[in-house]
Formats: sequence, C-alpha cells, structure tokens
Amino acid sequence: MENKELIEFGGHELKLMDRREISLTGIKKITSFDSEEFLLESTMGPILIKGSGLEIMKLDTHDGNVKIKGKINGFNYLDNKEKAKEESIISKLFK
Repeated sequence: MENKELIEFGGHELKLMDRREISLTGIKKITSFDSEEFLLESTMGPILIKGSGLEIMKLDTHDGNVKIKGKINGFNYLDNKEKAKEESIISKLFK
C-alpha cells in the first residue's frame, strides 16, 4: 500500500445571510476588529470583512466559530502581499 500525504486544511465555511449576518467556521483567531472591519485568521488564510455597525453575535474559540451581525459590504481572502500591506498600515497608525 502506497503512503500518500494528505493535506488537511480543516473545516472552513462561510455563510452570508441577507448581508445582515455572516457565520464562519475554521477561525483560528480574530486579529483585529471594530464596527467597520474585522480581520480574521482562518484555516484557509486571513479574511477581511468590511461593513458598518459590525458586532460579534457569537464567538466559540474552542470550535473556531464566529457569527457577526451588521451591514456586510464585502469580504476578501487576503494573500501574503495584501496581509503585509494591511499589517503595515495598522502598524503605521499605532506608531
């Protein structure tokens, strides 16, 4: 029998309901957040969620589940360049 390496990303799911609520699984940590922007680290990479009046409805750190409510304007999976740019902007603000 052949030994094959399996790459397992872990469960990750994103569900958007009527632009008023977003549920995510596979979240490792919440990097930063405010009422207009959430930066989350998921098993599939960083996710940036933008909107207005955003707030956490549910947070389960053990299972990695997050539910956010508010007006969701968009979300984006960031690659390494975008994450570095985002971090550099944040670091400039807090110098």
